[in-house]
Amino acid sequence: MYNTREEWLQAALNLIRMHLKSSATVSVPTSTRVSCGLAGGRIGAKRIGECWSVVASADGSTEIFISPVLDNVAGESGVLATLVHEAIHAAVGVEHGHKKPFQVAAKAAGLEGKMTATHAGSELMDKIATWSGVLGSYPHSALSASARKKQTTRLLKCECNGCGLKVRLTQKWVDKIGADNMQCIDATCVGQLQVAGVEDSED
Repeated sequence: MYNTREEWLQAALNLIRMHLKSSATVSVPTSTRVSCGLAGGRIGAKRIGECWSVVASADGSTEIFISPVLDNVAGESGVLATLVHEAIHAAVGVEHGHKKPFQVAAKAAGLEGKMTATHAGSELMDKIATWSGVLGSYPHSALSASARKKQTTRLLKCECNGCGLKVRLTQKWVDKIGADNMQCIDATCVGQLQVAGVEDSED
């Protein structure tokens, strides 16, 4: 039914908005946007969702991000349960964190467990099952941090033939300076740097 993750997530937020209005009497701002994005800034971060306050947005919008590690829509801590959690942050105000305003709304909406890592209770799971049927499949496949190949930079180990100083340079800089013209970086030494080997360094 939906071609992009953002379309699906925005439709899901609309359903959750109505649920929060009726169950917890809180309103998710109409200017709230939701996207699939790296919560915590990296794929290995423990956070599976984030809500950013209006003060961080150039146009005054509230921004919600659902981690790309999630593709389980209807699980107790799946995409929809996570979106409920973040939508409550948007409704009560990010500045309250997981304190009382959030706690009251979360429990009323059907979230259970530790407030910093909630899961859907049985009644909310019934709602989530209904929403999942209405929304259809989530157009996304989970990303795995363990499957990501780390980028490496090839570094050349260089050693001064005068004082023995050791440094590491990329091939780019060796080519730019010239392998036969690499003076030692120690101003008191008259020796030259010579390439002594290659090693990989993770970016």
